[in-house]
Amino acid sequence: MDTLYNVVQYILNLGATVILPLAIFLIAIIFRVRFGKAFKSAIIIGIGFVGINLVIGLLTDNLGPAAQQMVKNFGINLTIVDTGWPSAAAASWASPVAAILIPLCLLLNILLLFVKVTKTLDIDIWNYWHFMAAGATGYIVTGNWWFAILCAFIFEVIVLIIADRTAPMVQKFYGLEGISLPTGSTAAFGLIGMPIGWLISKIPGINKLKADPETIQKRFGIFGEPMIMGLIIGFVIGLLAKYDIGNAFKLGIAMGGVMYLMPRMVKILMEGLIPISESVREYLSKKYHGREVHLGLDAALSIGHPANIATGLILVPITLILAVIIPGNKVLPFGDLATIPFYVSFIVASRKGNIIHSVLAGTIVLSLSLLMATDFGPVHTEMMKGVYDFPQGVTQVSSLDMGGNPLNWIILKFAQLLHSIF
Repeated sequence: MDTLYNVVQYILNLGATVILPLAIFLIAIIFRVRFGKAFKSAIIIGIGFVGINLVIGLLTDNLGPAAQQMVKNFGINLTIVDTGWPSAAAASWASPVAAILIPLCLLLNILLLFVKVTKTLDIDIWNYWHFMAAGATGYIVTGNWWFAILCAFIFEVIVLIIADRTAPMVQKFYGLEGISLPTGSTAAFGLIGMPIGWLISKIPGINKLKADPETIQKRFGIFGEPMIMGLIIGFVIGLLAKYDIGNAFKLGIAMGGVMYLMPRMVKILMEGLIPISESVREYLSKKYHGREVHLGLDAALSIGHPANIATGLILVPITLILAVIIPGNKVLPFGDLATIPFYVSFIVASRKGNIIHSVLAGTIVLSLSLLMATDFGPVHTEMMKGVYDFPQGVTQVSSLDMGGNPLNWIILKFAQLLHSIF
């Protein structure tokens, strides 16, 4: 088991820029794409992900400190600290069940694809950590390996089904042909966020409010362009963080850069992915009479849409306000504030880019997420022991990505119910 764990960790430590091209190349060869074409496409995809990671780094490296400064400025004093998805992922990979769950989850996906339960082939191995987190949750509550595996499988199957159902929307709105997004947090927040967004769009008065990037650009001209929207929103966040004018403008430029650069990075990745996707579909059409397969990739591909990033940025200060005013919340939003755009990807797409409706739906979803993360605190803290160095004075930790994840919270309740019965 230790050998298997070490091998898995070595592969994962190579990162998405190595794992993804390798996975794409192997899939292309399996589906009889020419070696030269498969190799070139895989390298382009790797380069595209290098660019995407750089832009996401630009987002988190600049937005994270501003969000943390806002926490201090608002004087928020809550007892459970949101340590963010990186620490949750590290704890998930370090859990006793992780090494065995990675190959099992991959085999389950292939089996479900073969028997036509899903159309998604999830090659985003790094984000399997969400499945590991569900398994680790089940293990911590019950101490049972088999139940832990069941929890991971339940989470994975639900995520794959959501990815299938949302694939047409994702492909149309984000322009990601042949792609689905089986990222655990994106799927889970979308599961409750999409129906909430639909209900909001039916409220008289609110249903007439429209603020998608195209409408904003038509009405405000240059000030409605995505990069200028990023500049303005980033500048306002800088002022809320009590930055001086120069640093607030610097943050605005960085957010404008994210809006301007991300679509171009995604375009590079798609340049490599489309030939492979077309070849796979052509092969399946001939051999299996039109069988459709979606390649499951990271929801980072959706972050560059102006409506998505704008919604995510607006929700940062809103989330901090929610943390203070929601009765029963004990979570101090911190580490996951910069990743809110991942949580609203499906919400924004389902509202066809309407930023007003998306922000309203996101506000409700994040309110629920804070309460779930609060309830998840004790189990989350237990999972993090020995993996994460708690800040001085902090006794409990949680996260929006894992503790506030609706699907993972359901797994927690399921585990606690069975543990109380048996």
